[in-house]
Amino acid sequence: MKHPGTGCLTGCRDVRTLRGMTIDVEHLSLRELNALVTAAEQRRALVASRRPVAVVRRKLIAFAAQCGYTIEELIGAAPAEAAAPVRKPATRRKAGKVAAKYRDPDNKRNTWSGRGRMPRWLAEKTKHGRSPADFLIPGLGRSDVRKSSAIGQRTVFKQS
Repeated sequence: MKHPGTGCLTGCRDVRTLRGMTIDVEHLSLRELNALVTAAEQRRALVASRRPVAVVRRKLIAFAAQCGYTIEELIGAAPAEAAAPVRKPATRRKAGKVAAKYRDPDNKRNTWSGRGRMPRWLAEKTKHGRSPADFLIPGLGRSDVRKSSAIGQRTVFKQS
């Protein structure tokens, strides 16, 4: 019986799907092992018969130059050996950890450093009229929380 979409008999796996995967040879049947060995020998023969990439590349560059072209004109990209190293895009540095400045008196595990969005527990309590300064951990400084709406409020204060 043949598997649909593959050219092998029952118990045989499609060798092309094994690329990039580790093969557990302990669980393969004799037919699967023979198919694997045959495919590996064919691949080895193909790879061994090919010329090295560098040799082919040099011949292509020489042939293009003989015809009056450059590889960049023909292919549209620089050859791999002449290409500049590709730089990774800059990654944003992760902010360092900061000690908690605010603590929920009802649940001591709820803390907030004052960075990022205000946590739900603090937003809920400030919605009911309390100030974020009420939840400051003693001895850690003053509140840096800004009010959520700046409409109609002065944003610049005169120093006297």
